Amino acid sequence: MTPVQTPADLRPITALRFGAAIWVAVYAFWENLAGAPSSGLVQKGYLGVELFFVLSGFILSHVYLQAAGEKRFSYRSFLWARVARVYPLHLATLIGVGLLAGAALVAGMSVDGNVLSWASLPANLLMVHAWGLAPVAGWNHPSWSISAEWFAYLCFPLFAFVFWRLRQKPVVAVIGAALFLAALYAGFERLAGFPLTEATIRWGALRIVPCFALGCALYLVYRRAPLKAPWTASAVSFGLMVLSAALGLWDGITVLLAGALILSLASLPNERAGWLASRPAVYLGEISYSVYMVCVPWKLLAVNLAAKATDAPDKQVHIFVWLAILALLPVVAALSYHLVEHPARKALRAWRPGRPPLSSESSNKGSPHSDTPKPVVES
Repeated sequence: MTPVQTPADLRPITALRFGAAIWVAVYAFWENLAGAPSSGLVQKGYLGVELFFVLSGFILSHVYLQAAGEKRFSYRSFLWARVARVYPLHLATLIGVGLLAGAALVAGMSVDGNVLSWASLPANLLMVHAWGLAPVAGWNHPSWSISAEWFAYLCFPLFAFVFWRLRQKPVVAVIGAALFLAALYAGFERLAGFPLTEATIRWGALRIVPCFALGCALYLVYRRAPLKAPWTASAVSFGLMVLSAALGLWDGITVLLAGALILSLASLPNERAGWLASRPAVYLGEISYSVYMVCVPWKLLAVNLAAKATDAPDKQVHIFVWLAILALLPVVAALSYHLVEHPARKALRAWRPGRPPLSSESSNKGSPHSDTPKPVVES
């Protein structure tokens, strides 16, 4: 497939996962900052999810594309690994939000009426609530992207079928994916009246498709020949992505620049990546899924308690209180990772009815729904 050898683990992109999670978190908490100034970069924080989606396509292709193309791909093992990866924390945070919302109501605090939507519970439990099957955005709302990821996982053989046949034409694949993304974004907004990048439970399953495809296409470029000046390319693409978001340019431009950043960082050899491949950066990448998933439960708890303790009107807390709440988010995420996410994933991967335990395949998926970078062995 390619004349170059690439590492099984792509450590430089793990720090990017944490950065994307924090971008989403700042966007979610911004409304609770008293006197918060208008910020285009913060207001575009929802695009951190698009970054995750592109990463998923890129890394799932890195792990599975060749095996799928050569008919060595176990769809059953793949799906079990994905369930083991995303479902335990999804279920835990769903229960956590329900308990917190119930406690808040008992304590006389205000809670959005949709949070405890029993009509939406079955779709949330089955991870299909971003497929237009949930009546309202209830429970742990950010988990809509887990539902979208689940849709992409189920469809991965189709993505693999297309991009395996384009493996000798990576530039054509990227151009095609970019044009598809642009056409879908433009067409959806024209028909729906709002951008696809702002869709959640109604069209979340569709929202992941162009980003996932872009990630698959960019992987073909990487496999053919990683970029020659990855540090320069990373700095330029990151700067342009931030500028695009800050200026409020069309979301498609920011997403394409995010793709360029992913390709650039992936092209950095681990031994030359410096702090991006350091243990702290890798660890932050490990807990990024927890950062993303505990964002709303932590916000529900911390903001309500802080507002009550400081008599903050309309849950608008002082900047120092706000910064403390945000700074504690990774701490809460680390606890979530070590108490729930990691042990539950390990237990599920070790138990498969009638099958041997899963090996360490599919470890780094490059999204908040991903594992630590490790060598890949398909079982």
